[in-house]
Amino acid sequence: MSSRVRWDDLRIAYEVAVSGSLSKAGKVLGMNHATVLRHINALEQGLDVKLFLRHQRGYQLTDAGRLLISEMPDIVQRFNRLESLLDSAEKHLSGPLVITTVNDYIPSLTSSFKLFRDIYPEVQLQIIATDDILPLSSGSAHVSLRMGHQPDDPDLIANSLTSYRISYYAADSYVKAYGMPQNETQYNDHFWVMPSGAKQKIPFIRCMLDLIDDNRLAYQSNSFVDLQAALIEGMGIGPMLDEVAAKYPHLWKLDCFPVQEGDGMWFCYHRDMKSNIKIQALYTFLDQRLPKV
Repeated sequence: MSSRVRWDDLRIAYEVAVSGSLSKAGKVLGMNHATVLRHINALEQGLDVKLFLRHQRGYQLTDAGRLLISEMPDIVQRFNRLESLLDSAEKHLSGPLVITTVNDYIPSLTSSFKLFRDIYPEVQLQIIATDDILPLSSGSAHVSLRMGHQPDDPDLIANSLTSYRISYYAADSYVKAYGMPQNETQYNDHFWVMPSGAKQKIPFIRCMLDLIDDNRLAYQSNSFVDLQAALIEGMGIGPMLDEVAAKYPHLWKLDCFPVQEGDGMWFCYHRDMKSNIKIQALYTFLDQRLPKV
């Protein structure tokens, strides 16, 4: 649409075309005669074309005016549909809700997502599992569930969901074969299941790696889910969330390593989306459901 033409002018001109006079159109639109005329004049000036021929009995359509009355019903219908869709996207609990979070934490959230869908069956959850931080300003996701320090991006609203504790564990089969370290001097008498790549920079990983010789690393992976499986199979001692370890009674906790507190999980969304009812419903649900340590 030309910058010289306003939607209101088109809408009002269409009503004049349908009604046949300024006064009748004004009654439908709730406007006075002068206001309707001003919009008509602005539209014809912006288009540089005459839509109406004025005469004593009303307004007669020109060829351009007949084109207006022919095309406008479809345009109005599509505009109303777009308006409805935009309103629905912000104010109704239906349609896509895109969530991004780290690969390793998805399994622990699945049951919560299932219950959320039971409550709001018209919401379509779409998960982007990645260790990369996706910029929410790009529109690629509605919500980012981030682990660690509170995000300091001024464009984001970051609400705390839950904190977490991480310890080191070994399976009963490993303990029967090798025992457990009683102090730090015995760490290199044991085998370890530890992260590789960028995850080695995580504080509770880095402090342990500084105490272990490389030749004691029995198994490494860039996935905590993979490490958890290896730990459960008895391949070595490794890190695990305390809440996850509680599900496996055959695991032994390493007593000579202090419990590590992570910063927590943060529910992040762009501040321009604060009125989105789907985002707010998901935050309220997760905030009430996830445990607070």
